[in-house]
Amino acid sequence: MNASTGTIETRNGTDAPRNGTIDPKEAAHFGRLAAEWWDPKGESAMLHKLNPVRLAYIRNAIDHHWPEAGSARKPLTGRSAIDVGCGAGLLAEPLARLGATVTGLDAASENVAAASAHAQAVGLTIDYRCADIETLEGETFDLVTSMEVIEHVTDPATFIAALERALAPGGLMLLSTPNRTAMSRIMLVEAAERLGQVPRGTHDWHKFLTPEELTEHLHAAGLTVTDTRGIAWDPLKGLHLSDNLALNYLMTVVRG
Repeated sequence: MNASTGTIETRNGTDAPRNGTIDPKEAAHFGRLAAEWWDPKGESAMLHKLNPVRLAYIRNAIDHHWPEAGSARKPLTGRSAIDVGCGAGLLAEPLARLGATVTGLDAASENVAAASAHAQAVGLTIDYRCADIETLEGETFDLVTSMEVIEHVTDPATFIAALERALAPGGLMLLSTPNRTAMSRIMLVEAAERLGQVPRGTHDWHKFLTPEELTEHLHAAGLTVTDTRGIAWDPLKGLHLSDNLALNYLMTVVRG
């Protein structure tokens, strides 16, 4: 759905058969959360705590990749960005405020509708589409982001290959995902879901990728990891960037 026109834009139409890697059950799960995405005290509370940590990492990566724009208030002015698995737009909107022309993809039409309505309400124009990245044809973007998505796809290698095709020459890719460790199983699957910080059934720990596994997939697609940082938690700092990758991690990726 386009925020300026209120019309849904899709590659295949929302009722067409999918050719992507998003499990329809996963899309339905997140679609049911659409109404609460923007409620910091709702079922997506953890995302609201996680988002500032992600944004700090993303801004630093942008400043290093395009140093000529590092001091600008809107360093992405004149550049295009796509957020894959955008949900209701928690990352797409900050990217637009940084100056980018933003496209947001999500497999759940409910999320696309919620994202478009919110963007329109705050005066942002973002091209939201109900589509899978694998169905995108002929478009490339200077910045490709996908936060907490790869652990929900049916085929990580195919998903990453599609992200690579969407990356423009000289572009920047930023990913985040939980690590498959004993800590993530306890903190993200057991504690966070039981305490209501993450909706029940959100995570399948067996589908989490280790940094080594994700790096192998990226290398196979002709991509190079230039930086990896963890997202850790402690009672005093809450969620914060860290050298500890055991819970969750972010990666900066470019073409090899």
